[in-house]
Amino acid sequence: MNRSAKNPINKYPYIFIAPAVILLLIFSIIPILIALGISFTDMDLKGLANWSTVDFVGLKNFKELFQDEVFLKSVYNTFFYVVIGVPLVIISSLSVALILNQGTNLLYRTFRGVYYLPSITNIVAIAVIWGFLYNTDYGLLNYILTEIGLGKVPWLQHPTVAKISLIILAVWKGIGLNMIIFLAALQGIPKTYYEAAEMDGANRFQILFKVTLPLLRYATFFVTVTTLIAWMQFFEEPFVMTEGGPLNGTMSIALFIYQEGFQYSEFGYAAAGSFVLFAFIIAVTLIQFKLRKSDTEY
Repeated sequence: MNRSAKNPINKYPYIFIAPAVILLLIFSIIPILIALGISFTDMDLKGLANWSTVDFVGLKNFKELFQDEVFLKSVYNTFFYVVIGVPLVIISSLSVALILNQGTNLLYRTFRGVYYLPSITNIVAIAVIWGFLYNTDYGLLNYILTEIGLGKVPWLQHPTVAKISLIILAVWKGIGLNMIIFLAALQGIPKTYYEAAEMDGANRFQILFKVTLPLLRYATFFVTVTTLIAWMQFFEEPFVMTEGGPLNGTMSIALFIYQEGFQYSEFGYAAAGSFVLFAFIIAVTLIQFKLRKSDTEY
């Protein structure tokens, strides 16, 4: 008797996942492949209307990218954002989660909402408020600094200071979502672990570093990977607040790609930039998983 007749293939799981797979193909896989093809051409706005004017240029776009001072500056700025912003977001959100996990009364629940609110607030509204805060002449921050005898700070006028200003804004905006993840992980730790530690005479710091933080390693890994990917694609804050200025001092890779593609209509060049960013994200993510794997082996 035929083996396939004895064990027919169960088609129902494939039927259930088919809609998700089709949507993934249409809106993710196929566009990525099209963009990859465009990155090897000189497509511009004219070529978008008439494909006959589009020429294959091979690796020319990629070679020009690494000779483009603005792109190299955007790479430096992006890694500046990542190196400073990612640890700040993780530490801040974890600290807030640890504090708010101490109680469940109305005050604690209110502050959970307060910290989460910025993560779901429209970036344009946030930019308007923070634009007033960062205003050199009339902003609240410089007013406070002046009142205590310190000089005014060019929050968005100096390249390095502007990057730090955007990081502060992004960290404030990014705490909420990660805080919720850490809170869920904290509430999933069995209380018996804490009771056993207290019976053994452990103090609060020993409980934190020997019980709580080790049991949060999976949540911390997840938050680290997702936050790292999000900051590699840092776009909204420089786009709305500074448009990449001053002197390209806040230009990120994502903003560079946007400007090349949608402002200058250099679609092939922008597509090449997007795949360089894609390669950076894949490399950083693989490093994270490799480090995580080596950590679990011990």
